[in-house]
Amino acid sequence: MALLIAMPSLMLPDVSSDTTQIVVLVGILAFLLTFVEYFSEYPSIIEFRFAPPFNRLRFAALFVTVGMITLTCSDKTDPRPLTALAVQLGGMLGSAIDFPYSPVRLIVLMMPADSTAETLQSVRTAAGISYMTSLLMLFAFVSAVRLFGWPTRRGAFNVWVNLPLFDPTAGGDVLSRLKRDAGLNIVLGTLLPFLIPAVVKAAADLIDPITMENPQTLIWTMTAWAFLPASMIMRGIAMSRVADLIQEKRARAYAEAKARAEDGEVHEVQIA
Repeated sequence: MALLIAMPSLMLPDVSSDTTQIVVLVGILAFLLTFVEYFSEYPSIIEFRFAPPFNRLRFAALFVTVGMITLTCSDKTDPRPLTALAVQLGGMLGSAIDFPYSPVRLIVLMMPADSTAETLQSVRTAAGISYMTSLLMLFAFVSAVRLFGWPTRRGAFNVWVNLPLFDPTAGGDVLSRLKRDAGLNIVLGTLLPFLIPAVVKAAADLIDPITMENPQTLIWTMTAWAFLPASMIMRGIAMSRVADLIQEKRARAYAEAKARAEDGEVHEVQIA
């Protein structure tokens, strides 16, 4: 996590000392949070920590997104074969997804009218990389659920350890609450890539629009724009899967109880 956060500052030139200090502080905090969470006996905030590859997929997608966009930004000042390849691949992805009403097109339209063609191309490239990486992350997770039986392939699934923020005693049926939260996460995750550019564009008259000329701003803004909604969709799919497991377990328990009751009635009849 610390390397992920420090990657843009390490790879990009002309990083100010203030930015370096902030990056070091955030990197240390992220390292400590991850270390304490994964090496403590009791859960705190990170969900599905004992249900791989949920968090591994998210970290891999985040690492690839930040790394690829950083390479495209560093190509402007320090061109190399690797950075040129990243720019070419990102440009192809951005152009492929940049069709009418697509999230990438909305991101480009969100930019101020006086933006240069170079800035617009950088935004399109970064948006294409981040959005496609998020789609691949979702595809990999859905494949793990449908094809490999996540999360029960490696043993029993502990709801309390993997969902520390979910309180089963808060009221109402646990199954209904899980399905409701799953649907809410999936809907919001699907709509946010479309809503965020529209909201930013509508608020441009009230506040200063976001400038994407700074590489650090471009990297983290485009990463968060695609990764956070995709992560919400993953969470919704995971909670829906947990709800299905609970429903299947209830059905088996009801069937076993019914079978025991029927066996008891037959035994009483035979005795009589």
